Amino acid sequence: MFRTLASAIRTAARPGSPSMQDRLAAVPRLIRATFTGEYHGATKGRLFLIAAAVAYVVSPVDFVPEALLGVFGLADDAFVVSWIAAAVINETESFLAWERATPSGRSGGARSAWGAATDEPVYSKVVR
Repeated sequence: MFRTLASAIRTAARPGSPSMQDRLAAVPRLIRATFTGEYHGATKGRLFLIAAAVAYVVSPVDFVPEALLGVFGLADDAFVVSWIAAAVINETESFLAWERATPSGRSGGARSAWGAATDEPVYSKVVR
């Protein structure tokens, strides 16, 4: 668990790597592109698993209750949170690389350096 999380954090902290803001902004595009079939790097099942893990962490229902087991009750939540962080970092890393490499990137809108959509029009200089 910690090795996977450490590897994902090293990937995210690499020089020139997308920021966490860019990664989190890419999540809705990742979901949309996966469910429309445009992006094949993630599966619907994996995205549902990540969503279920987030729901588990924010849910008051817990498999190992903290009230009864104290610190040990927090261990399952820590494991799930670290898995979510690693999964989001890894999935967005692949998606943003795909977005940058794909000529059309994503449908509609201009893209920033990491593929984030912007509402600003793209102007090109016309040479006559």
